[in-house]
Amino acid sequence: QVQLLESGGGLVQAGDSLRLSCAASGRTFSTYAMGWFRQAPGKERELVASIHWSGSSTYYTDSVKGRFTISRDIAKRMVYLQMNSLKPEDTAVYYCAAATNLTRTWTFWGQGTQVTVSS
Repeated sequence: QVQLLESGGGLVQAGDSLRLSCAASGRTFSTYAMGWFRQAPGKERELVASIHWSGSSTYYTDSVKGRFTISRDIAKRMVYLQMNSLKPEDTAVYYCAAATNLTRTWTFWGQGTQVTVSS
């Protein structure tokens, strides 16, 4: 079992920056990838960014490329999402997720943290 806890959300103005943090605990040794999802009211949950455990491969959805950066600190069992040049359309609940080597599917989820970007 893996437990995930997000933090760092808040209310900011367009153009500001935020860094979301995800603390992982439990059986994290076999983690294959970590990801950040977001869900805005009335919209489907979407994958924003993901990172392979090694850090050698990352993915970003087109709308955040060049603005968001996903990173991880294996020793601290932390995953981060640095969000720069925030836009109102980035407003959503952001979720941290983990995929295991066994399933390679998004199995574990955090509770979510609200990011609100005002115009």
